[in-house]
Amino acid sequence: MTKKIECPQCGKPAKIGADNPYRPFCSRRCKLIDLGDWLDESNRIPDPAGSAGGMMPDESDDSGTPH
Repeated sequence: MTKKIECPQCGKPAKIGADNPYRPFCSRRCKLIDLGDWLDESNRIPDPAGSAGGMMPDESDDSGTPH
């Protein structure tokens, strides 16, 4: 019997075995929806300390040299 978990995107059962190339998602569609959420920054990893500072690394360096 193949172990199943709940798809993190839609909640349907999803196979967790190697025969599911979209694991932990139930389908390609759910996997792409999740990727889109990360790419448009709907999903974010919280940074309560603010260590990122809200700037990209190259925004703080005006020397023009590559990093």
